[in-house]
Amino acid sequence: MPVLSGRIRTPERQQSGYSAVLRTPGAWKFYLAAAPARIGIAMTGLGIVWMVHGSTGSYAVAGTVTGGFAVAEAVGGPQVAKLIDRYGQSRMLPITLLLHASAMALLIALTLAASPLWMLVLAGVLAGGSLPQIGAQTAARWSHVLRGDPVISSAFALESLGTGLAFLVGPALIGTVSALVSPVVGSVLATSLLLAGGFSLAVQRSTAPPATAGRPQVSSERLLHRGFLAMVGATVGVGLFFGSMQVSVTAFAVGRGSASLAGPLYSITSLISLIAGFVYGTRRWRLPARMQFVAAMAILSVTCVPLLFVDSPLGLAFALALPGLALAPIQVLSSVLVESEVEPAILTQAFTWLNSGSAAGIALGAAIAGRAVDTHGPRLGFAQALLATLLAATMAIVVARTRSRTAGQR
Repeated sequence: MPVLSGRIRTPERQQSGYSAVLRTPGAWKFYLAAAPARIGIAMTGLGIVWMVHGSTGSYAVAGTVTGGFAVAEAVGGPQVAKLIDRYGQSRMLPITLLLHASAMALLIALTLAASPLWMLVLAGVLAGGSLPQIGAQTAARWSHVLRGDPVISSAFALESLGTGLAFLVGPALIGTVSALVSPVVGSVLATSLLLAGGFSLAVQRSTAPPATAGRPQVSSERLLHRGFLAMVGATVGVGLFFGSMQVSVTAFAVGRGSASLAGPLYSITSLISLIAGFVYGTRRWRLPARMQFVAAMAILSVTCVPLLFVDSPLGLAFALALPGLALAPIQVLSSVLVESEVEPAILTQAFTWLNSGSAAGIALGAAIAGRAVDTHGPRLGFAQALLATLLAATMAIVVARTRSRTAGQR
């Protein structure tokens, strides 16, 4: 996909994007090492919804705690990323993992003790603020080992496949374990997977971007320009979509006496996204990346409309498949556009800001959807998801109309 990054792909690379990426020394090791952590992260937010709702019986309380978790992730993530850029992944990731595990243990204990809402929210904030940004760190590794190589677009497509697979397995796993065993067991499993994958990634030193401590620092203020801020705004919109869907799909399944279907239903979107992402990464796309970004956001909005009319688990299953067609291309294009414009010294921060935008959207989406669902049912939550995609599409238009800061430099 040469047009995505503005680079020229050689014929050999063009025919073997994925295989060329995975032949990069160390790529398989860090890609597979991060896999359990991706699944754990995909389970964590939904696991908190299950756990807190199981204890309190209220989606509003569950949404509020999950929202606090996601807000803290959004605010704390870039600050942690600064330390990672400065001192390195191998040094900072283990510290962050241990802090997150301690915070999750506190949240579980407080939930079991039926503690007041403010205590649950505080524990959720601590857990979210310490959640390692595994996706940002693996994306930074791809940029480090492949910077200037035309197959980097395929690397980000592969990264999207990994995320899609995690969000296929994670929600289904947390939903099944929470419904059939215990929501607490589900959250413990999520944290355990994150620890296993995170520590495995931390020991992969050869592919980690070098620490910048002792070298001239690139100011984080270099990220404060219209195009990058609009990109973050687009990820906020996509996060609003996910936050609304987490609560709405769960409420839809529970309200129809099929609680154990909540996880599998929610995973349908990820399954289609996984397939779409694989196909997307094997094609050569001639439309400029910014135009592709707008088109993908428009498709996401249109495919959310059927959610407003579903009235059965089977109908919801079909409706949930449609948005997945656009999600993987959106993830790939976001990474490609950011990598092509941001200096390596602050690239982890840039990727983290994308994650933080999504987390902030999830926070707000889950909190608002929780109250909407409690009052008016899941249909209003699905309407909120549609509005979120319209916001994301608007931001994508701003990105497309913003002149590249690196035009002519690559």
